[in-house]
Amino acid sequence: MRYPRAFSHIGISVPDLDKAVAFYKDVLGWYTVMQPSDVEEESDTAIGDMCIEVFGKGWGTFRIAHMVTSDGIGIEMFEFPNNEEPENHFAYKQTGLFHFAVQDPDVEGLVKKIVEHGGKQRMPIKEYYPGEKPYRMCYVEDPFGIIFEIYSHSYEVTYSKGAY
Repeated sequence: MRYPRAFSHIGISVPDLDKAVAFYKDVLGWYTVMQPSDVEEESDTAIGDMCIEVFGKGWGTFRIAHMVTSDGIGIEMFEFPNNEEPENHFAYKQTGLFHFAVQDPDVEGLVKKIVEHGGKQRMPIKEYYPGEKPYRMCYVEDPFGIIFEIYSHSYEVTYSKGAY
């Protein structure tokens, strides 16, 4: 049977888990459902065994926290020892994930709050359909270099016209 699946969560790697949890709580209002905790490389527990299967052997330890958005989407944050910052956080030509998006009717206010908390505004706030619909958007960056987009309206409403 073919049907659309619901989005459950996204995993992001950050250089400082405590600061990232504070940023996303204070700026985006996400709430923590699992406080930052340590995961050790071992095969005596389900989580340890699963992580060995996912990351392979030799990762040692990492820290993890789980946050949730207002609509129940999970944000799984990882802090690995000796994490590596990429040269270009916005590698849009490289296949794979290059941003996520959040929705807030006050795009201007959220952009200002992101900048006040150490993030960056990557472009001017733009209208998708100038003079026709009030849909606005802006690309921003958190203090750790993670790129995300802010939409004023829901995804399905923004794109329901079917074309630019």
